Amino acid sequence: MKVVAFNRTQQGTGASRRLRNAGQTPGIIYGGTEAPALIALDGNALYHALKKEAFHGSVLDLEIDGKTQQVLLRDFQMHAYKQLVLHADFQRVDTSKPIHTKVTLHFVNAEISPAVKLSGAIVSHVLNEVEVSCLPGQLPEFIEVDLSKLEAGQSIHTGDLVLPEGVTALTHGQNLTIVTTSIPRGAATAETAAE
Repeated sequence: MKVVAFNRTQQGTGASRRLRNAGQTPGIIYGGTEAPALIALDGNALYHALKKEAFHGSVLDLEIDGKTQQVLLRDFQMHAYKQLVLHADFQRVDTSKPIHTKVTLHFVNAEISPAVKLSGAIVSHVLNEVEVSCLPGQLPEFIEVDLSKLEAGQSIHTGDLVLPEGVTALTHGQNLTIVTTSIPRGAATAETAAE
């Protein structure tokens, strides 16, 4: 995805307020060998881009004064009740060095899993994203979690994930739980009564 930004020279609360009143969002780019750079982005375009999942989970091409550099969105602040992005932070990406970032999990086939179909179990998502390490070119937009073989009472852990080539999950030595299944108490009682 491509993002267009402009250099800004003024900083501080007053300068940021003037930028926002003009429909722009202040931001910063940091990391790499270059010094941090203050930027301004089109506020409306940024607001709508933030609604797209790909914007959060992929390497972006940020263009400033005709020069393009690869960055990752690291943080952003939203207004409490207005549709307004207050600030955005981007980190420069070196294509030869691994990056650490969080990737969204997409859960598929829950409705055909034996846990739901046969046992009437409830599938609970414990994690919605997982931290990974990979080269920028190998960063997946999302990781798919297949629930089609999930039985009642079972759970899926980070060790069970099928990760794309070159991508490793950073779990700090733990096998974190991603999904659990449980049979509702009322359903279990009705099953016992039926027997």
